Amino acid sequence: MSSVHVSPLSTYLTIFTALMVLSAITVGAAFVDLGSLNPVVALAIAGLKATLVILYFMHVKYSSRLTKLTVVLSMFFVAILFAETLMDYATRGWLNYVPMGQ
Repeated sequence: MSSVHVSPLSTYLTIFTALMVLSAITVGAAFVDLGSLNPVVALAIAGLKATLVILYFMHVKYSSRLTKLTVVLSMFFVAILFAETLMDYATRGWLNYVPMGQ
């Protein structure tokens, strides 16, 4: 009852090429000063690369609907955690911290 999907080699080579191009873009973006958007751009590129790996190399694209739902929900909760982390990072300078004894 198990269905096996065999992808052609050209699909894997295309995804590999896309991952290498996105890695080059990541390196290039590291040298561009975008101010406070640097982490956002880096995470967006990393998210796109992770999506390609999950869909094609982990074969989620050809999996059941329950597997796809599980992956989407887990990515949603990871996105929430990243958003909360970025909110903390963005608001650290809002308070004037004065050490005790001064």
